[in-house]
Amino acid sequence: MREYLFPILLGYFIGAIPFSFIIAKIKGIDLRKTGSGNVGGTNVLRNAGALYGGIAFFLDIFKGFVVVLIVKDLGINAQLLAGSFAVFGHCFPIYLKFKGGKGVATTLGMFFGVYPLSGAVFFGIWLLVVGVTQYVSLASIIALLSASIFTLLAGKDYWLIFLALSLFSILRHRSNIQRLVNGAERKTDVIDIFLKIRSRKKG
Repeated sequence: MREYLFPILLGYFIGAIPFSFIIAKIKGIDLRKTGSGNVGGTNVLRNAGALYGGIAFFLDIFKGFVVVLIVKDLGINAQLLAGSFAVFGHCFPIYLKFKGGKGVATTLGMFFGVYPLSGAVFFGIWLLVVGVTQYVSLASIIALLSASIFTLLAGKDYWLIFLALSLFSILRHRSNIQRLVNGAERKTDVIDIFLKIRSRKKG
């Protein structure tokens, strides 16, 4: 059991680094008092713009990926533990009194670290759904479940871990799901936001 203590602690304390909160603070925004109040990349995107939102998303994904990479030589169980606790750390960060984000980006990072094809499936489906519907929450939920099912179909024994993390994140989207059902969920044209940033750079 002691050999798993390192990946657990590493995963949690790196996962708990509130990059989205820090990035927004650089812009002078306290995410806890802005927009949805959620300490995650989507709230940064909506309230601080595409550049800051993109950086926040990347860093939240990266921390789920890097902890898996660090413990790679310790075997798959260590990787799964490190990645899972990175997600828990993101959702319940000790640095922000255990009030964090919903775990989607960090879960994606863990998928990329453990089984890159599942991360690619997530990303492709997320882009497709958010492009068609403009609902980030719906895209995240569908992409999480799709990546988990893909991992099952690929014959990976750890698909249940992927599914458990996906369901955990989906559970944290309860309010979003209710708003989706009621037709009150906020739309965000993520693709258009980033395309505008690219066109401004070219101009």
